Amino acid sequence: QVQLVESGGGLVQAGGSLRLSCAASGRTFNTYTMGWFRQGPGKEREFVAAITWSGGVTYYADSVKGRFTISKDNAKDTVYLQMNSLKPEDTAVYYCASATGFKFGLPHRMSPYDYWGQGTQVTVSP
Repeated sequence: QVQLVESGGGLVQAGGSLRLSCAASGRTFNTYTMGWFRQGPGKEREFVAAITWSGGVTYYADSVKGRFTISKDNAKDTVYLQMNSLKPEDTAVYYCASATGFKFGLPHRMSPYDYWGQGTQVTVSP
């Protein structure tokens, strides 16, 4: 089992920045990819960004490319999401997810991810 705990959410004005963290614990040794998803009010959960655990290859949704940066600290089993130039449409609950081993659909689909955090709220005011 792997436990994921997100932190760093909050309220920020448009144009501001936030940094989300996701700390993993438990059986993390076979982590393949870690991702961030979000679910806005009345919307379906969507892919935001992902990073492969060993090679550090990154992936981004078009809507956040150039504004968000995903990074990792293997020693701390932690993945980060630096969010700059935030927009009101970025308002959502942000979820961290972990996938063990390569699966079809990584990194954009939800189904290949094995573990999920509880989510952290990000609210961007106009």
